[in-house]
Amino acid sequence: MERRHHSQSHSQRQQGRNHFSSSSSNQSRSNNRFSFPKSSSSSSSANDVRDRRRETQEEKQEEAIVGTCPFMCPEAERLQRQRLRDLAVFERLHGDPRNSSPALAVKKFCRTMSAKEVRASDVRPLPVLEETLNYLLSLLDSTEHPFEVIHDFVFDRTRSVRQDLIMQNIVNDKAINMFEKIVKFHVISHHKLRSSCSSSSISPLHYLNLEQLTKALTSLYNLYEANWSSKPIHEKEAEFRSFYVLLHLDSNGQPVGESLSLWFRHVPSPIIKSKEMWFARQALRRFLSTVAAEASYLQYCIIEPYIDEVINFVTLAINIFFWHPVHIGSITCFVLYT
Repeated sequence: MERRHHSQSHSQRQQGRNHFSSSSSNQSRSNNRFSFPKSSSSSSSANDVRDRRRETQEEKQEEAIVGTCPFMCPEAERLQRQRLRDLAVFERLHGDPRNSSPALAVKKFCRTMSAKEVRASDVRPLPVLEETLNYLLSLLDSTEHPFEVIHDFVFDRTRSVRQDLIMQNIVNDKAINMFEKIVKFHVISHHKLRSSCSSSSISPLHYLNLEQLTKALTSLYNLYEANWSSKPIHEKEAEFRSFYVLLHLDSNGQPVGESLSLWFRHVPSPIIKSKEMWFARQALRRFLSTVAAEASYLQYCIIEPYIDEVINFVTLAINIFFWHPVHIGSITCFVLYT
């Protein structure tokens, strides 16, 4: 069955445009760190940051494109990939690697794509992107293929969904909901891929998934901030903010954005005091307590950089919560008292 065609007028799309401080999804691997504004003690520096943000938003408004593609995959791309036999197993009509349909083909991620390089007919408007994302996530329930195969397909196609959203500068509640779903996909994949690793070392799939989880969280946090004027705290914002803290518990993983002590300077007080963030803090507390009770000197030498990161976070938070000292070797850190 063919999927419904969608289109959206220019005036309708303008309503969904606002400011979006996320960088485009063709970021290189070196740009996978969280990019929050730096704190400044001077008012002039703060004003400079706001001015730069305003200029960036105005530029994005001018560059944003209005998508008109009515399918999950532009027809030209689908026909080309049919000729090249470049169809994923989920896109093949009756299993034929040379044939697909608008109901099966999904636009691939293109690293070099930008708003200036594409046609409106190659970009999917919001209703089509919502339908595409729901279709992709429904594949996760499939039992016909290993999770790694499903993940590889959904991983690439959700990057393309994010790319189309960013190129059109869509920043409304629907965009937030979509990014939350994408983050949820990467979080669940983070667990499943790590569980499937045959060795203690991180697998390439797990590494790439963590990288995109970091980028998706970056965009989601920027979306939250872009909508603070109309909705100070989004319904699920506290839970999704806590993911940033919990990711710092993975000392074997890649670096995750800026330090916790800097990151927390940008988080609203109601979120810091939420039950979701309380859980994240408790997780850090248990980690520090375990290190203090069980780590040998040599073990501590290995994990000291990570310990220092947590201590930096605690130092910032000591002015907000009640903490008590825990001694780890010659170092004293403060842990939340409960």
